[in-house]
Amino acid sequence: MLYPLVLSGGSGSRLWPLSRAALPKQFLPLVSQNTMFQETLLRLQHIEEISSPIVVCNVEHRFLVAEQLRSLNAEAHSLILEPCARNTAPAVALAAFSAHSTNKDAILLVLPADHLITNCTAFADAVSSAVELAKIDRLVTFGIQPDLPATGFGYIERGQPLHNVNHGFTVARFVEKPSQTIAEQFLASGNFFWNSGIFVFKATTYLSELNKFRPDIYSAAELTWKTGHKDLDFFRLDEAIFAKCPSESIDYAVMEHTQSAAVITVDMGWNDIGSWASLAEVSAHDSHGNALRGDVYTADAKNCYIRSESRLVAAIGVKDLVVVETADAVLVLHKDAAQDVKHTVEYLKQAERSEHLVHRRVYRPWGYYEGIDAGERFQAKRIVVNPGSRLSLQKHQFRAEHWVVVSGKARVTRGEDSLVLHADQSTYIPLGVVHRLENIGDTPLHLIEVQSGSYLGEDDIERFEDDYLRHSS
Repeated sequence: MLYPLVLSGGSGSRLWPLSRAALPKQFLPLVSQNTMFQETLLRLQHIEEISSPIVVCNVEHRFLVAEQLRSLNAEAHSLILEPCARNTAPAVALAAFSAHSTNKDAILLVLPADHLITNCTAFADAVSSAVELAKIDRLVTFGIQPDLPATGFGYIERGQPLHNVNHGFTVARFVEKPSQTIAEQFLASGNFFWNSGIFVFKATTYLSELNKFRPDIYSAAELTWKTGHKDLDFFRLDEAIFAKCPSESIDYAVMEHTQSAAVITVDMGWNDIGSWASLAEVSAHDSHGNALRGDVYTADAKNCYIRSESRLVAAIGVKDLVVVETADAVLVLHKDAAQDVKHTVEYLKQAERSEHLVHRRVYRPWGYYEGIDAGERFQAKRIVVNPGSRLSLQKHQFRAEHWVVVSGKARVTRGEDSLVLHADQSTYIPLGVVHRLENIGDTPLHLIEVQSGSYLGEDDIERFEDDYLRHSS
């Protein structure tokens, strides 16, 4: 049985300000109405005899993953929560232990959650070929047919053909991101392919090779798996144990050392959407070469990517720019500087600002809240609670709250009282009073919350009951 492993732990900082730590690019709709994570799941429908997916994600994204699975009516074979980032080699090892616990002959299809593939038929054919090689203990990677001398990808030099499999070759060597001159030589040779980060191999074969070349990672991953436990639909890892696992990519830990590496060469419309420039390349363009999304007006603009999330953006007489507008930040850069967005993210971190972490709208398992206004000792939020959902039973040490229902039907627990509120009705939650908000209607509950107090941080929450088993902060 083939077990797809969807790696969903990336931060996507090069697509700031749209991608942020709390809502990274894999959970955003970048090229269609579905998110990149959902597109990865939908792509699996083209493959026969495939299991439900194993998903590895950051613990902070667990409810995003669960909701995006639910919206596709999909279930995960296992949803493994990483308490901290340790790169792909440990993540794949954990998934290998998971698959092997169910099926001793399990084969993994390792997929980053944030890649674009437009030719799903070619993708499915490549997977089929890779599975045949995996059955004979090859560790298979996908080499993408290059169409330009890109310097942002690693390369694979193919070796001798494997005659029993279409487009299958041994791996002569892996090459780090090259200079422009060397990339041009690679393209001209016809023997080098972009390293896609997609792999197929038996769970047992990968674990054996990992144990051979990086026994420290193998041992740490094995102990982490054995000490993990189920929590609702999730599999939680012990943070203290997992934090001791070395952080390393699958390429460095295994693929560059094993004698069993093979490559399937394929042209399947692949793009890693690694920057705004690459997203611009794969987006639909108008007659002037502009890719526009949202409320955008242009005049005499050429070859630009312009995206509006919340308001009108007008671009006049400009070319080769990326302009991305969100509710709390605007990015303007030349396409040639697309890789430099990370410097802005680093600045925001060092300045201890929040714009690299969260959007103004913050998603929660029960719905979301959105900042409206803030000042000294007060802030206002718009809160939306999904039908049938409720917030935790909680209290605050430093703030009081005033709730005004805009639409929907709410049940409010306030101390010993329980009351039902409809549109245009309100209630006050004094500081220190235990309370809970629940949507008991059939439509989303919309309300305005005004907080007042000496401290208004999200960590001022003491939870007594929670449907989602979250901690107090």
